[in-house]
Amino acid sequence: REIIKSKLFLKKLYERWYGEFKNAWPDIENKKILEIGSGGGFLKDIMPNIITSDIMSLDNVDRVLSAEEISFSDEELDGICMLNVFHHIPTPEKFLSEAQRTLKHGGKAILIEPANSLWGRFIYRNFHHEPFEPTGGWSIKSTGPLSGANGALPWIIFERDRKQFSEKFPQLKITSIKYHTPFCYLLSGGVSMKSLLPSWSFDFVIFIEKLISPFSKQLGMFVTIELIKK
Repeated sequence: REIIKSKLFLKKLYERWYGEFKNAWPDIENKKILEIGSGGGFLKDIMPNIITSDIMSLDNVDRVLSAEEISFSDEELDGICMLNVFHHIPTPEKFLSEAQRTLKHGGKAILIEPANSLWGRFIYRNFHHEPFEPTGGWSIKSTGPLSGANGALPWIIFERDRKQFSEKFPQLKITSIKYHTPFCYLLSGGVSMKSLLPSWSFDFVIFIEKLISPFSKQLGMFVTIELIKK
């Protein structure tokens, strides 16, 4: 969290992603929204009423829980959001069952995840430390919090196997799959490398990304997936 907040280019990118969550629930003051996997982020700075959670007990989280076992009652939540967390869940079917159970009718789940675009797949498979296997199944080996992963998992479940998803979770409707962010994360250096551009250039890079947005399905490194409980 401190690394992200200290790297201003990267921090601006996170703020932009968090803006997607904020826009999804403009009346959050009257909503019960849960963020899963909050430990490394700072969403509460942007959305003070968010309920933060993590699988580990940390000083910046409100609840300790697993995405596979959400400790809320049936139809108690207005929304669930997560940033780069879904592809780390060992058994995503358990999370989706819990989301279907705990969301109210009309409630949303918003996931921002790695994208299986031509460009994204090239970067993730050749230059990223986490596995990215589009031929994989619906589960991954758990080796500890945030250590097991398959970056292609969101694409596998919500795009490759969309019919199977709809049959398994008939109350969860995929309402939007939006590819985005082809360059910003790379240029920020992520959490482990030095930023390649100063923070003042962020808006210019966003402008370039908007210009090429018609090619986001081929170039986007990230994808925002919206599910609504019918």
